[in-house]
Amino acid sequence: MSGLRLYWLDPNQPGSDFPDPALALDEPNGLLAMGGDLSPERLRRAYASGIFPWYNPDESILWWCPNPRTVLPTNRIHISRRFRRTLDKADYAVTLDQDFAGVIACCAGERRGNPGTWLGPEMRAAYTQLHAEGDAHSIEVWREGRLIGGLYGLAQGRMFYGESMFSRDRDASKIALAWLARQLRAWDFPLIDGQVGSGHLYRMGAIDLPRRDFLRIIEATRGQAAPASPWRFELAAPQAAAHLPAAARPGCDDI
Repeated sequence: MSGLRLYWLDPNQPGSDFPDPALALDEPNGLLAMGGDLSPERLRRAYASGIFPWYNPDESILWWCPNPRTVLPTNRIHISRRFRRTLDKADYAVTLDQDFAGVIACCAGERRGNPGTWLGPEMRAAYTQLHAEGDAHSIEVWREGRLIGGLYGLAQGRMFYGESMFSRDRDASKIALAWLARQLRAWDFPLIDGQVGSGHLYRMGAIDLPRRDFLRIIEATRGQAAPASPWRFELAAPQAAAHLPAAARPGCDDI
């Protein structure tokens, strides 16, 4: 990190403004600031400016706003012929905000070929608090009562900022993303923020937007009211009782 000019955020001033995202570094792409904290107030301010935290647990907090920005338009999700059969088979159930703790714990787990994780205890606690306050949301995919995939992220206005996803069974995270996009489209969310590109996102229809265009969309959608929390599907999403966990089956108080 030596030789880089980064902006320092005072951890004792969570209400202070972030630097202009246009000042982010070109290399590494989008690195803007370091320090600060992960309080709900600071995180809400960050996302309102198109900025997100991303760092390893043993590092100082790093804040990013890359250019371009990878986004998934909710009205143009690409569903391949093979994946369409998977979606239509419906040997699974999908829910919203039923097990945020389980989703974030699975997202923090070690991945194949990667023994570490960037999603440390501090990050997990911060987004769990945002979930408790109605700002962060999860989508879960179940099979025979077992959590097999999902993702979580933050909503502000009519923008959803995806943070992390996981799969325990084939295509489980793609199922989560596809059903989330359908519901967000019905709620007039134009985009899912994917932050940085990956083959997984591009195959689902993600595109790269210039940072300035992404920030304009944030500004246009920020003042629009988000759906009430906790989120629930308003679409006919697969929720067969045989696949839901016991606590979420029909007849329980939360259904």
